[in-house]
Amino acid sequence: MPVREKREVEPKKKKILIVAGEASGDLHGSKLVSALLSLQPELEIYAVGSELMRQAGAKVLIDSSTLAVVGITEVLGQLPNIFKAYRALKKFIKEEDLRLLILIDFPDFNLRLAKVAQRAKIPVLYYISPQVWAWRKGRVPKIARLVNKMAVILPFEVDLYQEAGLEAEFVGHPLLDIISSGQENLGEERGKIEKGNPFIALLPGSRLKEVKTLLPAMLEAAKIIFAQKSTAKFILPIAPSIPRAEIEKILPASFEVPLTLMENQAYRAMARADLIILASGTATLEAAIFQKPMIIVYQVSLLSYIIGKALIKVRWVGLVNIIAGKKIVPELLQGDVQGGLIAAEALKILEDEHYRKEMLINLAEVKQKLGAPGAARRVAQMALQMIGN
Repeated sequence: MPVREKREVEPKKKKILIVAGEASGDLHGSKLVSALLSLQPELEIYAVGSELMRQAGAKVLIDSSTLAVVGITEVLGQLPNIFKAYRALKKFIKEEDLRLLILIDFPDFNLRLAKVAQRAKIPVLYYISPQVWAWRKGRVPKIARLVNKMAVILPFEVDLYQEAGLEAEFVGHPLLDIISSGQENLGEERGKIEKGNPFIALLPGSRLKEVKTLLPAMLEAAKIIFAQKSTAKFILPIAPSIPRAEIEKILPASFEVPLTLMENQAYRAMARADLIILASGTATLEAAIFQKPMIIVYQVSLLSYIIGKALIKVRWVGLVNIIAGKKIVPELLQGDVQGGLIAAEALKILEDEHYRKEMLINLAEVKQKLGAPGAARRVAQMALQMIGN
């Protein structure tokens, strides 16, 4: 009888599902996918994400852009997409032989998936904690029941979870890697600016609604600043999510202020700036990493503000102030988002050397609190430990 050759059976690939529900989650998720595959190329990674996670090597099951919601009152229109995605992922988790579920922020959706995973005996790693320290702190015990390990990006978050009996590790802030990886071409930018000619960056946000709300006041502030400092120049980086035409609609027909529009170059604008006027959000931490004085502005609908005011339990809106534990940069909110008030704060920063230096010292302390680069790789190592590698 002929001898049959034995066929080598290929080892079964270990499958991981990563769920990110918005653009920032897709960015941080893509870095994590790259780190995981660099450590273990044979992994099979599925994702709820977008183009960045796909480019990094994940198989995208659902595009996260169909799930993203901003504002308490805006969620209703997205509910059909959210429920459809949840049902599809619930089925996937139950039917696939997953070794690990990694959740990135997006808590209302992700905690429901965590419950599905726990019932299926699949361990859960949560990367980038929900902001329970700001509101809904009562959900910490629930997270502790549904999650096996937390990888947190703000140092004070560790105690919140450990007190509830959940293993938590501070991995550093992922922005440190993202900014440092994009800085190699920015080194000479600031050196090209003549001393005494301040550059001011205007960052009105990445969502059209907030740009329409905040940019007119920023432009009014620019006019007032320029009237008192004729050497000042202004930069307005346009976020990829905002059509240039929308910005041009907001610009006055005769705007006699030196303003340069830069498409998709926020980091270049930050690197060049002496002062940044920006919408509250992650951009405030980016500005802190660049060590730039800033003014935070924010305005939402009256209903969202009233609801948020009742629910949010922090004294400040800006992440830099929250991390510092005190007000180190000015915040102008709601009715205070006015050109005159913004300009007054800007001129104080530009002209009061002591005030500016004190702000820079405090910003350096905030940057130090964000930890060291390498967050994605640390999380990838945690994930591989959890699946037995």
